Amino acid sequence: MSQVAVVLSGCGVYDGAEVNEAVLTLLCLEQQGAHYQIFAPDVQQLHVINHLTGEVAEGEARNVLVEAARIARGNILPLSELNADNFDALVVPGGFGAAKNLCNFATDGTQMQVLPGFLAAARAFHEAGKPIGLICIAPVMAAAICGDGTQCTIGDDAETAQAIEAMGGKHLQCPVTEARVDRERKMVTTPAYMLAGKVSEAYSGIGACVREVLALA
Repeated sequence: MSQVAVVLSGCGVYDGAEVNEAVLTLLCLEQQGAHYQIFAPDVQQLHVINHLTGEVAEGEARNVLVEAARIARGNILPLSELNADNFDALVVPGGFGAAKNLCNFATDGTQMQVLPGFLAAARAFHEAGKPIGLICIAPVMAAAICGDGTQCTIGDDAETAQAIEAMGGKHLQCPVTEARVDRERKMVTTPAYMLAGKVSEAYSGIGACVREVLALA
């Protein structure tokens, strides 16, 4: 039975992990017979967004690990305790937290830097030949993790696709219900809420992503 590490980037689409994507990822893993452990970096979020207004909540600060624990129902470990040797695969749901807290793509674009702790953990999976699934906006980190030429998708958003190419990746268009697989690098990606208009659409694509990850594990 596959053991999968799931890394969250907070709680809430605008400043953390997209909650639907995170829950659907866990559901799909369970449905396909995998066990999982959730992790998150013990760092401050870039900022806090009021999800009712979409505006920055000035003067507020939140911790990524503490916020992600809301989704994990408390069953979560700090990213610093993630050892790739103990798992068969890594999956990272999206949400702007992936582009704000796991890396700084949201603010720095193609000059993006990946959070060192996350980059080291993800590269350890890649170097061990273990599959990685990146969901929604998280595939902007694909080439940083697996090297130039890594194939990935965020759907069909031209601007983000161009940024991926500029950072060394190879973008593949993909409908919301499917996933794309770079078999050489064992990288699996799906658009989810980069395209999804409904939870059921995100579920189909995330299900495909999880199936492909587990098949490669």
